[in-house]
Amino acid sequence: MKRRITYIHSPAASPDAQLSADSLSVYGLDAAKEERITLGVDEIHSEIWQVLQPLQRLHIRWTTEKGFDTAVPFSSRISPGLSVYFTPREPDTASDTKLCNLLGNVFGPGVRKCSSPKESFTKSPALFENATPSATLQYHTLLPSLADFVAYLQQTVCSTVTSDCARTAKSLLSAVSLDIDYDGASQTLTVSAFWDHPPDRQQGWTETIFKDNGNAKFNRVEVGLLSMERSTLPEEHSLGGTLAVVGVDKKLKPTLFSFPSRHHPLSNKATFRASWDLPTGLHPKLRISLSPEALTRPPAPADAICALHTYITLPSTIFADRYQLSTRDPLFLESHNLAGLRAISGETDLEAPDWVVPGWGSNLLLELATPSSPSELPQDGPWNATIPLHLRYLHPSLSGNRSTSLPWPVVFWACTAEEDTKLNKSPFDRVNLGWDGLFEPSTLFYQVHPDVPEGRGIVEDIHVPVLRVSEEGLMDTTRRVELGTMAVIGLGFLWILWKLLVVVRSSGRVEKGQKTD
Repeated sequence: MKRRITYIHSPAASPDAQLSADSLSVYGLDAAKEERITLGVDEIHSEIWQVLQPLQRLHIRWTTEKGFDTAVPFSSRISPGLSVYFTPREPDTASDTKLCNLLGNVFGPGVRKCSSPKESFTKSPALFENATPSATLQYHTLLPSLADFVAYLQQTVCSTVTSDCARTAKSLLSAVSLDIDYDGASQTLTVSAFWDHPPDRQQGWTETIFKDNGNAKFNRVEVGLLSMERSTLPEEHSLGGTLAVVGVDKKLKPTLFSFPSRHHPLSNKATFRASWDLPTGLHPKLRISLSPEALTRPPAPADAICALHTYITLPSTIFADRYQLSTRDPLFLESHNLAGLRAISGETDLEAPDWVVPGWGSNLLLELATPSSPSELPQDGPWNATIPLHLRYLHPSLSGNRSTSLPWPVVFWACTAEEDTKLNKSPFDRVNLGWDGLFEPSTLFYQVHPDVPEGRGIVEDIHVPVLRVSEEGLMDTTRRVELGTMAVIGLGFLWILWKLLVVVRSSGRVEKGQKTD
């Protein structure tokens, strides 16, 4: 078992940390934090190992529905909720229900529409043969918190460990993202959590990190107290600070190192907001409002080709018309500030109601249009791109409407880079995010930050009109609809018959008049 903890603080901060023979203590540190634990086969819980054993790879990503800040080198983003990317070792594995059962046990009732990967997962598209390695099947569901996951860890995994495992698991309640990766080749399970700030801002990070944590024997515990430094190359990050291997080093060692990275942040002013155009109806439009700074070319290498994209995750209740969005009609694209549809996958049936759609939903990658010159940048407001979407028919309700939710999309610039750029050499590299696998491995990504209104999250709710059922039940309501439909059809038939009789009579009179003449 290996453990790596990285604190990212501001360059002006002076961390208060003390290293002893078997522990490292930090006091009042205001910083972002990533904690990563790597487990071997013999350290994986038996219930989990039974599901992982026949898999080639599994990647689980969770992100909070609340807005949060990122920190270099942890700059990548995904849409809020739980995303699962899965590649079976054998085709028959996709029909097994064990994975969905485990997801339900671990993450709770929020895991909806998951019976088996074959039925509920959707296929991941690939635009390039040598794109970043990604899983072949994917799944997504909204999941507001990790409360059920923490309870599972405390009751199942931590029940056999006489240490502060339960306390460590509880700390995940304040994390803003969680990554779980299983690699079938190396048979290792890696769990990474990220906090954008301490749970208590006034107290900061005040904790002691031990080499041995009760019954959990760590082979290696690495701790870094780092801050961002100025890098010499645009595709690189530079970090400086101190490092220590707990139980091995006798003092904190100063360090300064650089590495190429695929994910980069833009300035804090490069923001976007997502909202619905009102009224929504059954054909709502998702509006992405971008600040002028978000439309400015990112600081990529001068010879790089860059384009602004958005990756949208749609639940099964909402779908996009691939034929509408794949058009090359310049009038349509210009009216929505779109450059074109680049990829779409998942449930895109145009007619099916939600209750017959087996999969969780769909994804689409769109390239957004940007001003062709600085003079076209908006001066008194945001630059708006709109995406036409469609609602599926949902089950009837007493009120005559239901609600569904759409996670905010990811908005980013994708820039080409030299093929020999060793982006995977980054010690903080993050891949298998769903959208990164749609680009060449050497692509550089520059994230646009969500501008979350105060008191709100990065999920948009929408009310869907449905069939209103009476208190007598659905059968009474549908019978009324059937009788009303039959009455309208009958009246329409009588009207057409009457019109035909009028025409026949008129033609008969004309013929009689002609014979008289």
